[in-house]
Amino acid sequence: MTGCIVGWAHSKFGKHEGRDVESLIVEVAQGALSDAGVAAADIDSIFLGTMNGGFVKQEFPASLVLQADPGFRFKPATRVENACATGSAAIHMGLNSIAAGKARLVLVVGVEKMTEVSGAVVNDLLLRASYRKEEDDIEGGFAGIFGQIAQKYFQCYGDQSDALARIAAKNHKNGVANPLAQMQRDLGYEFCRTVSDKNPLVAGPLKRTDCSLVSDGAAAVVLADLQTALSLRKAVAFRAAEQVNDFLPMSKRDILAFDGPAVAWKKALAGARLGLDDLDLVETHDCFTIAELIEYEAMGLTAPGQGSRAILEGWTEKDGKLPINPSGGLKSKGHPVGATGVSMHVLASMQVTGQAGGMQIPNAKLAGVMNMGGAAVANFVSILEPLRG
Repeated sequence: MTGCIVGWAHSKFGKHEGRDVESLIVEVAQGALSDAGVAAADIDSIFLGTMNGGFVKQEFPASLVLQADPGFRFKPATRVENACATGSAAIHMGLNSIAAGKARLVLVVGVEKMTEVSGAVVNDLLLRASYRKEEDDIEGGFAGIFGQIAQKYFQCYGDQSDALARIAAKNHKNGVANPLAQMQRDLGYEFCRTVSDKNPLVAGPLKRTDCSLVSDGAAAVVLADLQTALSLRKAVAFRAAEQVNDFLPMSKRDILAFDGPAVAWKKALAGARLGLDDLDLVETHDCFTIAELIEYEAMGLTAPGQGSRAILEGWTEKDGKLPINPSGGLKSKGHPVGATGVSMHVLASMQVTGQAGGMQIPNAKLAGVMNMGGAAVANFVSILEPLRG
């Protein structure tokens, strides 16, 4: 890939009452420009990632980026959508534009405001990222889909409630050190493991602590071609950037295999000429704890059915052999759908440039990012490293 991340910005995730999508976009667009040390007039193209579909009334949002600076006027701006992988899809559009020679500098913004509608409406809107012809009657919305996946996994490989609770506890503990996270509270293993009034069952074996948060938030990156990146004060290079899509209906595939993520990881590692052991950390898509568990297997950390080993033996803790979600992940940080993929790239870039503060993995130089849309349908894997040393 010829594109590099040369600046970024990230709002705090959470419930932002009194703020609209426009204000979130403006905040991170201005912040990313400032961080990169470039002007709006220097940007050649804009890509805005948002799923929306009913979370807010404002559609056709790409030109809202122009509200951040009059220098954006007359720049091409395009809205991108790919379910929960929308943010990464927008980054790929920016990388493709640079690779094609159509742009030297690109601004990518990911945004979502999910809290203006009721929980029932959120569930219905998220279910639009499934194959509604066959999956529309699954109770519990998208949690119901992953509840079914968890039930099937338990039937094949035994009760994994201990492992799921360990994943939730790990990510909540990590989130304490992330000032951008929606929930900065160490809930502990016992709370995550136990069904209670404050942690009820939501769908199948999944409890509330197994489910990511409904969130508002935004993140942005400035992308630059290699020559331009070398002239700027910081740059994070894409050692690999792969997209793999699978069938939308779960009935057409082995849903426990996560074949799409597995192929995306295989292609990314091969393209980067690396093994999984070479990575210093991974930010992966823990929309539900069962997703993170199966993603351990898809990335090749364990054999199929043995993902529990990675968490129960401490491999994926911050001091383990492959720290996973040192940011707290979607579980603790929050999951404003269109912003998530951009957020993951920002947090990984912070790690490999030594700017992650209390989240920092010592001497991190190679970071993996895995962002997933739907139930392992749209799958994006990036491998990032600092451009200079």
